[in-house]
Order: sequence, then structure tokens, then C-alpha cells
Amino acid sequence: MKIIIKFSALESTLNIKQYIEERVNSLDKFLEQWKDKDVIETRVEISRTTKHHYKGDVFYAEINLFFPGNNLRAEATTSDIYNSIDEIYNDIKRQLRKYRTDRMGKIRKGARKIKEWIKGV
Repeated sequence: MKIIIKFSALESTLNIKQYIEERVNSLDKFLEQWKDKDVIETRVEISRTTKHHYKGDVFYAEINLFFPGNNLRAEATTSDIYNSIDEIYNDIKRQLRKYRTDRMGKIRKGARKIKEWIKGV
């Protein structure tokens, strides 16, 4: 899986990069159907929304997951950068689970119809 991390109005640190990579790499189990993981691209953007916010720093995190047949996107805004990353991780994981179950349901329904058709012939 190709991971692209972009920082805007924020200094990139090794800890944040490693945390993002750990979270994104843990999504591999949902993408097992693609044997060639190079076709999957993940873009993560982390930024500080303003430097002069009334209640301290506000961090914005966004993830775009591109894979054959679909694109998924999640975003979050919180006061802690790690919470923002966790929120987008949880949201994109939920979307991947839904995509996988919807796709498997369609495959199973299609297979059942084919079996019924074969029995009828």
C-alpha cells in the first residue's frame, strides 16, 4: 500500500508519521482481496486549522483511500492531533467493513442465482 502523508501549517514529526503509518497499515486486513497492494493508495493530510483559536489548537485530519472500484474518505477535527487520527481511522475502518460486507453480499446473491439457474437448466 502506498501511503502519502501531507502536513499543512504544522511541523511533521517522526512520532506522528509512525502513528499514522501504523494505523493505515492495520487496514490491510480489510484489503486482502487485492493481492497486488501497489494498486492501493492512501493519502493522509494533517493540519492545524488556525494558530489563533480561542480554545487552543485545533487539528484537522483527512484520509483518502483509493483502490480499484471505489474511493473512501474520512475527516475529523479535534483539539488533539492523535484523537483526529484515531477518528479518521475508525471512520475509514467502518466504511471498509461496510464495503466488504456489501460486496460479499452481492457476490453471494449472484452465486445463488447462478446455482438456481443451473439447476433449472
